[in-house]
Amino acid sequence: MADNPFPDLDTWRKTVRGWLEQHADSRSGGQLSSRPGAPFADRPWGEGSDSVAVFHNLSTAEELAILRANQAWQQAKDDAGYAAVGWPQEWGGAGLSAEHAQVFAEEEAAFVTPPGAELFSVTVRLVAPTVATFGTAEQQDRFLRPLRRAEVLACQLFSEPGAGSDLANLSCRAVRDGDEWVVNGQKVWTSGAPHAAFGELIARTDPDVPKHRGLTAFLVPLDRPGVEIRPIRQMSGGTSFSEVFFSDVRIPDGLRLGEIGDGWRVALATLGFERSHAGSSRRRPGGSWEQLAAAARHFGRAGDPSVRQGLADVYIGATLLRLNAERAAAAARAGHAPGPEGSIGKLAWTLHMTRLTAVATEVLGARLVADTGEWGAYAWSEHVLGAPGYRIAGGSDEIQRNIIAERVLGLPAEPRMDKDVPFRDLRR
Repeated sequence: MADNPFPDLDTWRKTVRGWLEQHADSRSGGQLSSRPGAPFADRPWGEGSDSVAVFHNLSTAEELAILRANQAWQQAKDDAGYAAVGWPQEWGGAGLSAEHAQVFAEEEAAFVTPPGAELFSVTVRLVAPTVATFGTAEQQDRFLRPLRRAEVLACQLFSEPGAGSDLANLSCRAVRDGDEWVVNGQKVWTSGAPHAAFGELIARTDPDVPKHRGLTAFLVPLDRPGVEIRPIRQMSGGTSFSEVFFSDVRIPDGLRLGEIGDGWRVALATLGFERSHAGSSRRRPGGSWEQLAAAARHFGRAGDPSVRQGLADVYIGATLLRLNAERAAAAARAGHAPGPEGSIGKLAWTLHMTRLTAVATEVLGARLVADTGEWGAYAWSEHVLGAPGYRIAGGSDEIQRNIIAERVLGLPAEPRMDKDVPFRDLRR
């Protein structure tokens, strides 16, 4: 039997911990700390941030500061070979197993590191592996390292006012003009667009074929003439999302990602990466079981049978999410494309958020609607306002159920009247 090519996990854990102890206090302008952090439930109540927001209510300057902190920490990890532990070496990763990546995540979670940032996550976890999968050698040489290191930030330009869950119904056009493409149209719900240098754009390049076959993917520079970005005010207060308008924006063919007409396959791969990460981050949006349990104890509700049952349900859901994420990571390490476990994880995550909301509401009651300045109380209102958005973000619950039904359970596909109809002949 061949020797295991990977370092022993216990040895690896000690090496990782040693590096974190040496480096986690000197990056991101002092926002990191080398003090190992206890799990949230074991920390003194009132210590640190009490944010459980799904979509943050941040000023432009605050959002930019968080992005810069994430970039600095990512680059420090990349310099040491820890930014992409499970990526193949040809992508610039360490080429280690999913188990090694999990060990690093566990050890990193014991340190105070920058809070999550959606644009950072999209860049590193979605756009970078998509470029690695579909990009030409020249594109990989140009983009893969700066995307992996978050030196260049990239957003997703997928959804449109008339194409959300039915993404293939998009109408943003890209017309070939010699060695360039001219783009006209609108995208919406784009996270982090004001801070992004590039966007992964899916556009319609052939309206004379059925809608899924007439799409092409591009990497579009967002500083091009004709690009206009308008932030959208959310009901939770922030402006995390934007509308992006394209008016005769010219893109060189060298920024086309994949083959002409193959944009649907590129989009599915990116969405697969997105769904496989949903709920898997150590900094999950919308709070954690540990934060909810700590609130229940602090406000004297942990002994209530109904609350205890709710907390048990949330704990079970969180555990299943972690196991599903580990399965997806193992499949990726084995060279498999993102599969149905991404949709399973995405749907499970939205159900988990619903459970979190229900228990938080029962625990906090009127504290959710009156901001008295009490730590760990009114902060949950941002969770309650933001959680419903996750039911449509990254593919609606209904879409995920269809994918699971058809691709996992083998059930008959829903009737589609537009399957063989050219896009230009569809009623819209």
